[in-house]
Amino acid sequence: MRPSLIILSLTVAVLVAATGFVSGSRPAETAFPGFNGMIAFQTDRDGNAEIYTMSADGSAQTNLTNDPAEDQDPAWSPNGLKIAFHSNRDGDNEIFVMNADGSGVTQVTTNTGDDFAPV
Repeated sequence: MRPSLIILSLTVAVLVAATGFVSGSRPAETAFPGFNGMIAFQTDRDGNAEIYTMSADGSAQTNLTNDPAEDQDPAWSPNGLKIAFHSNRDGDNEIFVMNADGSGVTQVTTNTGDDFAPV
């Protein structure tokens, strides 16, 4: 095998190992732990995409959104008090913000086009 092919093969192997990507699987979608140490993530385990939080050890999993709409892409505020996300609650994807406990959901954008993936 030529040296350039070996390097390319090793690079692909490292990327697959680092991302956990295997054909046919979906990587977990999480937001970096907030200042409060909790992890925000989305899952469709209940039939549609919802935003959950959990402790770093996987305990205390709590559904924050529990809404018939698709709620996705959670992103912590820098101080860990709020979570931004996008949802199709009004017919197209808009950005929303809520308190870290799921209360106080507020729609931030009101465009006719899709707004998504807040950071």
